[in-house]
Amino acid sequence: MVSPLKKSITRLIILVAACYLLPVACYAQAPQYVRVAVIQDAPFVRLKIKGKNLNTTVTAYKYGILMGDRAVRSDKLLIKSDGPDGIILGGRLFRGDIQFIKKDERRLLVVNYIDLEDYVKGILYNEASHYWPMEALKAQAIVSRTYAVYQMRQNRPRDYDVTADIYSQVYGGRASERYRTNKAVDETRGKILAYQDRALPAYFHATCGGHTEDASLLWNINIAPLKGVVCGFCRQSPHFNWHSVLSLEEIAEALNKDKYRINNIKEIKILGRDNSGRISDLRVISAQKEFKISAKDLRNILGPNVIKSANFQVQVAGGDAVFEGFGWGHGAGLCQWGAYFMAKQGYTTGEILKHYYPGSDIRTF
Repeated sequence: MVSPLKKSITRLIILVAACYLLPVACYAQAPQYVRVAVIQDAPFVRLKIKGKNLNTTVTAYKYGILMGDRAVRSDKLLIKSDGPDGIILGGRLFRGDIQFIKKDERRLLVVNYIDLEDYVKGILYNEASHYWPMEALKAQAIVSRTYAVYQMRQNRPRDYDVTADIYSQVYGGRASERYRTNKAVDETRGKILAYQDRALPAYFHATCGGHTEDASLLWNINIAPLKGVVCGFCRQSPHFNWHSVLSLEEIAEALNKDKYRINNIKEIKILGRDNSGRISDLRVISAQKEFKISAKDLRNILGPNVIKSANFQVQVAGGDAVFEGFGWGHGAGLCQWGAYFMAKQGYTTGEILKHYYPGSDIRTF
């Protein structure tokens, strides 16, 4: 007698073999779908589909992908969700469909194919409090949707458009949805920011510290809406000021794990600042050597939640480096706490977006 679980897996694999791999090409042509890398470099993933009697483990193997003890001789496996309950991966509930992709060394990449509007709903609660003013939430919804559309167009040749973490937008699937954030998404449905008739890379960050950054100093993007603006709204943000102390030994260890080689750091000098007040480059000095490093690279090496922005002062005192800074994040685009305080003062969604992305227009995608 075949167990119900094996019957479910057998039916699913037959469907996959027959037709479920075909829609991948169709999805690539359907811009309303976002491909989100929700799990990367995993040896296995727990998969559960409510109402389908399916609760199993998906694993990569030499010739393809295993679902439980059944083999699919393919490097890609698409699981379609045809019910309201969604798909559960590692205990997290997701709308849409799921694709498993076998990568090198028998590891799995898991991609959620999700409708654009549902994707934004799975983001908003993680990027802004659902208690924030509705005009600020609607601004964030438009910005997050715009960022997704831009990445969808940029990343068509890749296996996914965005990741689910801070390096794209923090996406939590259906479990991250809340009434007010969903309402903000519904009330701005299809709205994006455009510049010269194209979706712009709508970057955003927590707190700018008084002036947003020129995106061309961070990435290969040089357009008017991302040149940086004065922000007089985020001064009351809980992240406007920050303080961090690291031992020189800790800093040297982090630098040595990267491409830099240095020991016994004696001094860290600021070499210059840009128009927003952020540091462009620093010089790290020891008794034996010294080198120049960008503030962006130093933040990434020491940790963006430790060195919260590139707008700081640094002093070496004894065996420590003391950092005193302003703002949190890269500083380009929307200042989220600035948007919060603008909304509190009565500014509309359109006025907030015009302020932080001057020259842009709100369009329907």
